[in-house]
Amino acid sequence: MRQDLVLKRPIITEKTMALAQLGKFTFEVDPEATKQSIAQAVENYFNVEVTKVSTVTLHGKTKRFGVKRQPKKLADIHKAVVELKKGQKIDLFEVKEEEKK
Repeated sequence: MRQDLVLKRPIITEKTMALAQLGKFTFEVDPEATKQSIAQAVENYFNVEVTKVSTVTLHGKTKRFGVKRQPKKLADIHKAVVELKKGQKIDLFEVKEEEKK
């Protein structure tokens, strides 16, 4: 699998920002991606050293859409939590404090 297709987007929520303080960063990844390909892609894109990769598949919910309220299944999401070597970080997950006036 091509490395530019492995990582889809970072997942930035309150929980993932708390994990980022511990050196664990969360990404949405391609469903066909392996742990090795995820680690390789993160190392190449962000110039960091990955120590551990955990993955989980979140199954899509069924919701009703349209005038007739027809049920549709939302897409499944493949999520990866990447742990970096101690002292390393990814700038995407940095919280910048606003200046007080």
